[in-house]
Amino acid sequence: MIEISSIVLLELKRKRGERNITVTTLSEETGVSRWTLADILAGRKRIIKKSTYQKIDNWIAENSEE
Repeated sequence: MIEISSIVLLELKRKRGERNITVTTLSEETGVSRWTLADILAGRKRIIKKSTYQKIDNWIAENSEE
């Protein structure tokens, strides 16, 4: 388990906002459950699995190239 940093959380929210996508779409693109993403985005969940963190981090990196 790993704690998601406020910087990564902010970047996730920013990229989602830039692309104007729903949590469901974000879930499909990252491979992370929409319920988990909703909890992360709302700040209800800070400790997540390492695999979830990696999926989110990969999605941020892929969308930073656009």
